Amino acid sequence: MDIFSVLTMVGGLALFLYGMQVMGDGLAKVSGGKLERILENLTSNPIKAVLLGTGVTAVIQSSSATTVMVVGFVNSGIMKLNQAVGIIMGANIGTTVTSWILSLSGLQGDNVFVKLCKPSSFSPLLAVIGVIFLLFIKDEKKKDIGAIMVGFAVLMFGMETMSDAVKPLANVPEFTGILTAFSNPVLGMIAGAVLTAIIQSSSASVGILQALCVTGAVSYGVAIPIIMGQNIGTCVTALLSSIGATKNAKRAAMVHLYFNIIGTVVFMVLFYTVNAVVGFSFLGTATNAAGIAVIHSLFNVFATMLLLPFGKGLEKLACLTIRDDVQPAEVEEERKELQLLDSRFLEKPAFAMEQSVHVANKMAEESKRTLFTAMDLLWNYTEDGAKKVGELENLVDQYEDELGTYLVKLSRQNLSVHDSHTLSIVLHCIGDFERISDHAINIMEAAQEMHDKKLIFSPKAEEELKVFSRAVQDIVEKAYAVFRDQDEKLAQKVEPLEAVVDELNQEVKKRHIRRLREGKCTIELGFILSDITTSLERVADHCSNIAVCVTQVREDTYDTHGYLNSVKNEDSEIFRGLVLEEEEKYLLP
Repeated sequence: MDIFSVLTMVGGLALFLYGMQVMGDGLAKVSGGKLERILENLTSNPIKAVLLGTGVTAVIQSSSATTVMVVGFVNSGIMKLNQAVGIIMGANIGTTVTSWILSLSGLQGDNVFVKLCKPSSFSPLLAVIGVIFLLFIKDEKKKDIGAIMVGFAVLMFGMETMSDAVKPLANVPEFTGILTAFSNPVLGMIAGAVLTAIIQSSSASVGILQALCVTGAVSYGVAIPIIMGQNIGTCVTALLSSIGATKNAKRAAMVHLYFNIIGTVVFMVLFYTVNAVVGFSFLGTATNAAGIAVIHSLFNVFATMLLLPFGKGLEKLACLTIRDDVQPAEVEEERKELQLLDSRFLEKPAFAMEQSVHVANKMAEESKRTLFTAMDLLWNYTEDGAKKVGELENLVDQYEDELGTYLVKLSRQNLSVHDSHTLSIVLHCIGDFERISDHAINIMEAAQEMHDKKLIFSPKAEEELKVFSRAVQDIVEKAYAVFRDQDEKLAQKVEPLEAVVDELNQEVKKRHIRRLREGKCTIELGFILSDITTSLERVADHCSNIAVCVTQVREDTYDTHGYLNSVKNEDSEIFRGLVLEEEEKYLLP
């Protein structure tokens, strides 16, 4: 081979790997996180687990990706280790679909149907349709489908380029000599494992082996050990992803490794023992792409059937390898929701976005609980309640820090338009949730000061403050529901209520000044009342921010002041009517 042939072969390999990446990413985007949700909601039935693992991997075309997701699920507490075992086994079967697709390039015959099944016949058409979708169609889903088509076409073109480039190697004695050495089971396994570990894809390494088959120098005796090694090499991706993960996540990666090692050892021992007795004549026969696919599938089905009944044994073996440390249960429980923000999920942005929304909703609940607990202290103060407000506020701060960091990382991924909008909303709103919990601390401190100094509001001031508090609780419930449900219709009801809260704030302060002049209230209580009402009014402002954010981001604009001006001025009659409706609900005594 000359330098140009080598460059052609390397270029073909590059296109092959790139096409596989593009096709996999397109499939993941089209699924929109649905496949991951199927795995997440999995029951503990091992047969279902195997079938789901097979199906998901067949769709996303990567057992490594499925296994890494499983490690992430186990790490975040979504999935138990015993559920992960079946999925990992199924992933190994699912990954064989790629080798069957690639084997289509080896179809021979003059039959019209056979010709149509050859990738060289339909890949150009897929490429044309895919490019049209990408360049001229605005619908995002169709663009993703276009990416899948183009990825597949590039994948097959790379495969054919690679195959054409290596054909001359059939006449190179050194090349055939190297392959003959790989007929040694140990050397073949090592070669397959190393190649797969480097490119971190058993599908890709099997595809490379299928491309080499066109030389006619790859016999079954060479291919079998290499394929066995490829199954072991693919475990590297999951092992790397488990670094820094929880004990159970590391065990999930070890289950993947043990499954492939034990399956390979048992298969090889049985196969070569029978060969020593019977003597398989086909081992010296040159294989082809379809033969590679058959071997790949047979091994993985054999290993799954062999080890599925011993799933608990694999689990125990992994537990013996990765032993438990003593760790306080309450620490694990506190971080349970935050563990959903697993960096492994960033490889599947649609699912990572769903996890982020789930955590943001949990943060919103904790923020609301912080505020309502603090407001209750104004009427029923307890030291435990005050302590609880402080703990909840610290938890909300932790949510904001970790969720904000995760969303920044997620924003660097290739997100759909819908997910990009959702990310913007969540990123904007978590700051408002955190600030609301800060105002809850201010309210708690005011209640604490009144308790310590044995101060009591006048009956009139208390009644007014209770009306004010009800209005604020109402706007909080509405705004948080707007965020949770992305309800733009409900968002329109937040701003009129915010205007009512502003009016109540002014009126409560005016009435306090009047009582102060009449000697019915003290200056000290006035300061405390002002602190409380100011905090409550600012809570309403943050609720307005949340509602405006949901509305504006979905409309692909974000101009808070411009939006509020248009709502209050352009639709002044409608807006004023809504305000009057809310005013009637919160009339001061």
